[in-house]
Amino acid sequence: MLGAMIRDPRAGKATTRRSASSRGAVRVSQPAPRTWPSLSLGSLSLGGAFGRAQQILWPVLLLALGIGLYELGSRLWPLADRPIDLVSVQGELQYIDPTSVQTVIQPYLNESFLGIDLSAMRGDLAAMPWVAGVSVTRVWPDQLIVHLDEQMPVARWGSDALLNNEGKAFSPEDISRFADLPQLSGPQRAQQRVMQYYQQFNRLLRPYGLGVAELELRDRGSWFLTTQDGMQVLLGRDKLVDKMQRFLTIDQHMLSEYREQIARVDLRYSNAMAVAWREPVAQASTGE
Repeated sequence: MLGAMIRDPRAGKATTRRSASSRGAVRVSQPAPRTWPSLSLGSLSLGGAFGRAQQILWPVLLLALGIGLYELGSRLWPLADRPIDLVSVQGELQYIDPTSVQTVIQPYLNESFLGIDLSAMRGDLAAMPWVAGVSVTRVWPDQLIVHLDEQMPVARWGSDALLNNEGKAFSPEDISRFADLPQLSGPQRAQQRVMQYYQQFNRLLRPYGLGVAELELRDRGSWFLTTQDGMQVLLGRDKLVDKMQRFLTIDQHMLSEYREQIARVDLRYSNAMAVAWREPVAQASTGE
């Protein structure tokens, strides 16, 4: 017999116990994982202790570093901060007096190499009339280099000043030796404007053998020009360059051979010009 007969009391029938078929699935339950008791260090945590140690050590280290740097600087400073031994003045100087430069620099030489006030020295040198620009630099270990840019006089301004090529006025002690420069004049606020028109008129006149000897901007806004050969040109208030070009065109075609006889040219008309001759009996008026 392959198995024993077992009677099922509920059904009244007998059942046969057979071996499990190979087709069936067997369910295996997973064992419950083991749990380990947690260890809590509480107030003895290593992270907390290390953090507190950092809070204490960092200020101590920074304080020690600061003291070390201060001590090092105190020992090196006397070796680095030496008396100034040499001052070299550079630049293409024609009008600046070397004695005056030395007078300005001399008080600063009592200072040390690192203690000298270069900004104050530059300010005092820049205040000299003929100085247009200045730079002062240290050269290790005990030298100074002073570079000066000199004013470039282009014209006289008023009775006691000169104008440089940027139209800025400066006042040397003596301008009598610059009597050959053109004479420019006008309101104080108009220095650069007068210089700009002077340069424009010179460029226009030069190809015709003329040049500006005087240029004046009067208070009411009228411009008056005198050429190097003594001819006066009244330009009015507006369209100055156009008027000058118109005069030069007429001069080239009609007036160039009589130029020496012309005393004054009035260009204040919109479409004409008036010519006044040096001899009163020979007056002429020319229109376009």
